[in-house]
Amino acid sequence: MAVSNPSLSGEAVEAMCPHRLVLEHVTSRWGVLVLIELLNRPYRFSELRRAINVLGGRGVSEKMLTQTLQTLERDGLVHRDARPVIPPRVDYSLTDLGREAAEQVRGLALWTERRMGEVEKARQAYDEAKNRA
Repeated sequence: MAVSNPSLSGEAVEAMCPHRLVLEHVTSRWGVLVLIELLNRPYRFSELRRAINVLGGRGVSEKMLTQTLQTLERDGLVHRDARPVIPPRVDYSLTDLGREAAEQVRGLALWTERRMGEVEKARQAYDEAKNRA
């Protein structure tokens, strides 16, 4: 359900389309990479940022990674473990729900990798047909 009314608050949109919002969080550019990377092991923030930057090509900003982690934590997919030591230590890991979502996302990412050649051929055929019309 698309909501184009800019006067609606985020809470109103969430109440109207909760499933879609979770799907958007899980399949967002950085959400996908966070979930897939956290399948490997827990990470500290800076480690996770470096690992995602290797995967994602363009680097994720601290602000964007923070927002993504907070969103996924709010959805119950990521666990934030803040330890009161000096210097402070914060580790991020997947919850059971997050692991399940991450495995699904990884499956889709692997499918995309395997089928990209076919997608590119389909795009080329579509573009050629459209240009002829």
